[in-house]
Amino acid sequence: MISQNTISQVFETARVEEVIGDFVQLKRAGSNFKGLSPFSDERTPSFMVSPAKQIWKDFSSGKGGNAVTFLMEHEHFTYPEAIRYLAKKYNIEIEETERTDEEKAQADARESLYLVSEYANTYFQKILHTTDQGKAIGLSYFKERGFTEETIKKFQLGYSLDQWQAFSDEALGKGYKIEFLEKTGLTIVKDDKHFDRFKGRVMFPIHSMSGRVLGFGGRILTNDKKAAKYLNSPESDIYHKSKVLYGLYFAKQSIAKENNCYLVEGYTDVIQLYQKGVKNVVSSSGTALTPEQIRLINRLTNNITVLFDGDAAGLRASLRGIDLILEQGMNVRVCTFPEGEDPDSFARSNSLAELQEYLSSHSKDFIQFKASVLVEEANNDPIKKAETIRDIVNSIAKIPDAIKQEVYIQECAQIMDISENVLFSTLAQINKREFQEANKKHKQEQKAFDVVRNTETTKPKIDVQFELEKKIIEILMLYGDRKEVFEDLILKEDEVSGDLILEPIKQEAKVYEKIYLDLQEDEMQFSNESFKALYYSIMDQLNRDENFSTKDFINQLDQDLANTVTSILMEDEKYNLHDWHRNNIIPKEKGDTIAQLVSQTILHLRGLLIEKKLKDLSQETLKEDYDSKVVLEDSQSYNNLKVLLARKLGRVVNY
Repeated sequence: MISQNTISQVFETARVEEVIGDFVQLKRAGSNFKGLSPFSDERTPSFMVSPAKQIWKDFSSGKGGNAVTFLMEHEHFTYPEAIRYLAKKYNIEIEETERTDEEKAQADARESLYLVSEYANTYFQKILHTTDQGKAIGLSYFKERGFTEETIKKFQLGYSLDQWQAFSDEALGKGYKIEFLEKTGLTIVKDDKHFDRFKGRVMFPIHSMSGRVLGFGGRILTNDKKAAKYLNSPESDIYHKSKVLYGLYFAKQSIAKENNCYLVEGYTDVIQLYQKGVKNVVSSSGTALTPEQIRLINRLTNNITVLFDGDAAGLRASLRGIDLILEQGMNVRVCTFPEGEDPDSFARSNSLAELQEYLSSHSKDFIQFKASVLVEEANNDPIKKAETIRDIVNSIAKIPDAIKQEVYIQECAQIMDISENVLFSTLAQINKREFQEANKKHKQEQKAFDVVRNTETTKPKIDVQFELEKKIIEILMLYGDRKEVFEDLILKEDEVSGDLILEPIKQEAKVYEKIYLDLQEDEMQFSNESFKALYYSIMDQLNRDENFSTKDFINQLDQDLANTVTSILMEDEKYNLHDWHRNNIIPKEKGDTIAQLVSQTILHLRGLLIEKKLKDLSQETLKEDYDSKVVLEDSQSYNNLKVLLARKLGRVVNY
């Protein structure tokens, strides 16, 4: 178990904007940061991070919390895993008691897969650096590829002995279960025998965005025609090939900083470019590029540059990948290397300056690239040229942004020497065809839509009491320990005229004391159970601790209540997404009128409860055995309170 002292130190040290910044490209928005949601497919930022409050909120999915809850949501960490990750990130030594065998046995299957993968990663590195076979074969291969000792250790490269059961027997001897060795794909089990999947291969560990080992890629070094040159871990509960990019763990910060991601084909391409100094590079690890992989990059940048060698098969594959990138609304450029060269070999034989200059000068936008490839294939054949143009327009049709579409149509018209009108007409035909196909596929949904469209819609009714109770929680969290001067209107008889008048009386009090006394005076209770639990927790904390900390309070709540608090505190930040200040719309700060805000909120809640009481009394009159005198007196009393409340608020009360 991790000690409470370590947990407290982690919460004290971790900065939510730094933690999330490793996974999401954040941009300054006033006092906060904003970015694209990492939990949904969106193109307009709705993800907000508040450094002052040390919380985050994703308005597209409704999720929110602190640095720990982000890791639990995004990386699917358990609470201890999130604490360990943050401790490692901030170089905090973890104090913990030794886990018992029983506690180890209770670890869930998913965690067991991670533990087996981490062990395998350590084992393969140890074999590479300490055994004769590892040094003679594996280490020699990596050094022949030009990798330095530092790079080999950075990417945690390893070697699997050319023996059938070496790794599996070692792991079993250390207490790791055969079922988890099999589920990760490290061990192949047949009947009562087991074998190492990666026997005699150099090993490339594949990391998650947070650095956990998910699986491996292994390259064979012998000329065995029956064996695949590269072999990847099979799909498992922790490794999904379509959702992982090799090198992203090492490249993520550089990608965000450079606002561009280089996409290559192989492991060695990534490592060689990174070693040379081009660190914003990832690979799809030999698999076809997927929308999930593209969205991983999109969290960090909107720009992708695809790098590949010049063979025809590679070119064709890249064209398919380009359309996928365009569909995600991203900007894509393409850079090809000279014949016989690939990113690995080119980086090895050129300096960093030469490499950067080449990437800069030879990167083309996708129109130029696609036109150059397809026109060369058309070879002045008019029919093939027409097909080429249609192919390019098909790619443009994938772009969701209409302005970008128009710019690319204009560029295509110039390159292909054809009128823009014809291209726009073709684009319209493609869009119409795609719409008709989608329309046909979703007939039932379209019919339902037609029914709704012809029906007069009504606005959802606002739960006023819910909103007022939420506002009280927000006030307590933000300003509960502040001292304010409150003005109360006291009903008294005028000494001259004898009329009832409201006399203002001012008194200084802490915000939470004022709220508590006002709610107690009217015996008002929260109707929402979550708000009620939060109310008493906040009151207790404010009573006990003079230096109330929103961050510390949230950190000690359970997940559901922490999410509720985060949603409340970040609600106003939603409107900052629209950047009102840049449009000269300056909203009034709540902090300027805390006393008024408290008084108005309490009075509104009081008015709502009075109105509800009057409705209840009205229902009493429908009963046969109701006491007319009592009901009449109570109704008169509550109506008087309603009139008094209206005078205090300065308006008619009507809920």
